[in-house]
Amino acid sequence: MYSRLVITLFTILLLLTSCDIANDTDSNDGNGTLRVFLTDAPADYDAVWIDIQAVRIHLNDNDDIDEDDDGWITINQDPMRVNLLDLTNGELKVLGETELEDGTYSQIRLILGSDNEIVKDGVSHTLDTPSAQQSGLKLNIHAEIEGGEVYTLLLDFDASRSIVEAGNSGKFILKPVIRTVALATTGAIEGTIEPEESLSWVYAIAGQDTLAGTKANTNGDFRLIGLLPGSYTVAIDPSEGGFQKKELFDVEVMPSDTTNVGIVFLGGE
Repeated sequence: MYSRLVITLFTILLLLTSCDIANDTDSNDGNGTLRVFLTDAPADYDAVWIDIQAVRIHLNDNDDIDEDDDGWITINQDPMRVNLLDLTNGELKVLGETELEDGTYSQIRLILGSDNEIVKDGVSHTLDTPSAQQSGLKLNIHAEIEGGEVYTLLLDFDASRSIVEAGNSGKFILKPVIRTVALATTGAIEGTIEPEESLSWVYAIAGQDTLAGTKANTNGDFRLIGLLPGSYTVAIDPSEGGFQKKELFDVEVMPSDTTNVGIVFLGGE
């Protein structure tokens, strides 16, 4: 009887230990999730249409990556045509979501098509895209994907800096300027400009660098997202005449928080 009891207890202990090992193994084997969003710093155009054919990411902590490297993983291959000017004041466009193995992902690549255009003063212009960008616009990210975690990557496409007009020829060239940040590490600044008729441009400046920009909507509301923690100067530049520019100094941003600067009144000139 005693020996049978010892064997039974030993068997139970073995089963419990096996379950613990299995649970540990399951927790280590889980994939992480990557979500990719697009936003825009606005430009003085009626529309900026970008033709995105696919989005890919690379599992490799190495900036020198060949385009035919097997490490490229497709996040989304459903073509989409996006008007960047719809993505201001914190508006986001989902570019893709996928599960990924644990690891360091060093680059993301946007495959651009040829159907890119801008609309300026009501007139549509073809936006020329160099062939190298169509084969893959590569951005360094160095994203650490961990099992069971969600990593949200924000691509901030600066339309105003990304479009170059070739002299007075009426030809426009796309040279993308895109800032990449992990959204969880960033904060935001928001507020309201009065009078709303000023239709003001709003910029977040750190030192000498303008890191984000937007244009207040018709209600005067604005929101700047994707800002790393730190102290910023918020510069307000009315696009309509009769109003004064204004700067707000030492606006603090914390991760995952929104700093509201309240109502900012612009006096007359």
